[in-house]
Amino acid sequence: MMEILVDATGCYQRNVEAMTLCKDASLGKPRGIETAMEQLKQTSAKAPVAKRPAKRTKVLILSGGFAGVYAALEFETLLRRRRDIEVTLVSRDNFFLFTPMLHEIAASDLEFNAIVNPLRKMLGRVDSFVGTIEQIDLTNKRVVVSHGFHQHLDDLDYDHLILALGCSTNFFNLPGIEASALSFKTLGDAVELRNRLISSIEEASSECAASERRPLLTVVVAGGGFAGVETLGAINNFVLEAIRFYPNLRGDDLRMVLVTPDELILPELGPKLGAYAQRKLLKRGIEIITRERVKAATSDGIELTNGATILSHTLIWTAGTAAHPLLARLPIPNEHGRIKVNEFFQVDGFPGLWAAGDCALIPDLVTGGFHPPAAQHAIREGRAAARNVVAEIEGGRKKPFRFSALGRLAAIGQRTGVANIFGISFSGFFAWWLWRTVYLSKLPRFEKKVRVALDWTLDLCFAKDFACIRPNGPNRAAQAGANPFCSAAEPAASQMPKIRATAARG
Repeated sequence: MMEILVDATGCYQRNVEAMTLCKDASLGKPRGIETAMEQLKQTSAKAPVAKRPAKRTKVLILSGGFAGVYAALEFETLLRRRRDIEVTLVSRDNFFLFTPMLHEIAASDLEFNAIVNPLRKMLGRVDSFVGTIEQIDLTNKRVVVSHGFHQHLDDLDYDHLILALGCSTNFFNLPGIEASALSFKTLGDAVELRNRLISSIEEASSECAASERRPLLTVVVAGGGFAGVETLGAINNFVLEAIRFYPNLRGDDLRMVLVTPDELILPELGPKLGAYAQRKLLKRGIEIITRERVKAATSDGIELTNGATILSHTLIWTAGTAAHPLLARLPIPNEHGRIKVNEFFQVDGFPGLWAAGDCALIPDLVTGGFHPPAAQHAIREGRAAARNVVAEIEGGRKKPFRFSALGRLAAIGQRTGVANIFGISFSGFFAWWLWRTVYLSKLPRFEKKVRVALDWTLDLCFAKDFACIRPNGPNRAAQAGANPFCSAAEPAASQMPKIRATAARG
């Protein structure tokens, strides 16, 4: 309607100008009608013509992890002066979590806000949308997201969609595991583990819990990979330091158990470093059960595949990953929950659909296999995917993804680590120092680097903080009436299932 009005107004103005020029000619001015019309044509030709705005290309990134955030950061650079491409990062949280340092949150080596970066501080050109992804409609090219206090739904249209949702925890449908185990993937998981450890120490120190002290202070970690080993090494130091402030507790009351199906822990680093890490943990009193798995979690304890049962209130699960529930429902090719893509990150048969990070099965053109789900790969995959999306939009040439791992590092507690960099193996204090140096350099934003460096420095001078802080108060279990050890109505042994149920709920 506005365009019609503009056209009508222009015609009216031209008619008025023509009549004025003709009137001037009739009054004897040295201009004829032909001259007046010619001048009017020239004026009309120079006048600007209203154009309909060009359609903007919409790119959606579904993520909040390494691949998605670093894809957004690459778009920040590529599209700094361009407004014809609209990029939006959709994330459940409004921050980016630096997961390699997550175990240091659980062990009180770092404050929880030291490894989180608000997305809006990281991104300026790229918009961020905080919400829960409810549905991905590949046919109509739209994503349904719920957000806000009332969780109302919004439809986000796209021309190009980058899937970087990572993976979820796989409990393998084992009895009682999902209900009682603590996963270790989010900031909330790290905080909950820290609170669980402190609550167990507090309860174990009471006189009425003396008979159940050992189960309260027994921690079982399922999985001998990076997450399991680093977490166990960190929390072992944390608990040993904390119980010094509890006169009723001794180091002998503490029991840490690692269960792995492999012959050695940290199989990704090779047998030499795996054996070194295993010897170090054994010297600290940590039990390592190899070639076995956790089979179930019952009221009697944690059952293993060899028939043994470990009496424990705390099971940390790092033993498996599964496909993100949303991706599992999509009609796209996948293998073991990871989306099959080509070397350009495109999903064959679905124009405008891309995938990167842990959820993508990306061919390795060098080895003939596939790139592993690791942070250093996800960072580079996200950046490369963003460049290929822009090349696709511009009609340019896409580049295949090629990358070889620079190395791997793991911290195993007590300022000890293991590392393999460019094929060279390191262990001991130097490997631990290298781990901290590398990850500090990778942590986004200078502000957070300073905070982490200060926390690490203060950790050398002061004891760890072991205050248990919960949303509903410091003693939520007591508020719920769950203090079975001190109950006069029932003996402690009969209330063990209740204790475990309470611990599972946090």
